[in-house]
Amino acid sequence: MTKQVEKKREGLVGGLILVVIGLIALAGQFVELDSFPNLGLLIVPGIGALFLLWGIVTREDGLIIPGGIMSGIGLGIVLISGPFEIANGENDGGIFMLSFALGWVLITVLTAVFTDETHWWALIPAAVMGLIGGTVLVGGVFETVLRLLGDFWPLALIVVGGWILIQAVRGKANDG
Repeated sequence: MTKQVEKKREGLVGGLILVVIGLIALAGQFVELDSFPNLGLLIVPGIGALFLLWGIVTREDGLIIPGGIMSGIGLGIVLISGPFEIANGENDGGIFMLSFALGWVLITVLTAVFTDETHWWALIPAAVMGLIGGTVLVGGVFETVLRLLGDFWPLALIVVGGWILIQAVRGKANDG
């Protein structure tokens, strides 16, 4: 298999994964399972843990990156709305952003330990999110915006996954 065909296949698979994960996460916000009220909270951190484990085992930084992101988001979701809820509502945005920042830090740490290339760039969004989260906890104006982002972040996965799919299909159409 040529590198070009392999790259297109990776784009298709990656785009499909992001779209499916986004659709599942979005549906999880609107579907309530009465028998297992906290089951939906495990979707995002579970996906993150799978990506991290897969990335560590294969030593692929391309899997550790979404794993760190999903794990940070999952931690934020569990901390603000799960059985271990630690926020009283007004600090949800700050706690979520700090958790999300930890996921980005995790990318740098795990790529340093398990891959050939350390991704230092991930500390940039971690610092920005950490700063925003800390500001909200201290008392900022970003709480409403962060709540909206917390509710609708799966749409970003769907858009990015769709864009990747379009790029992969365009590349395929241009070849033949």
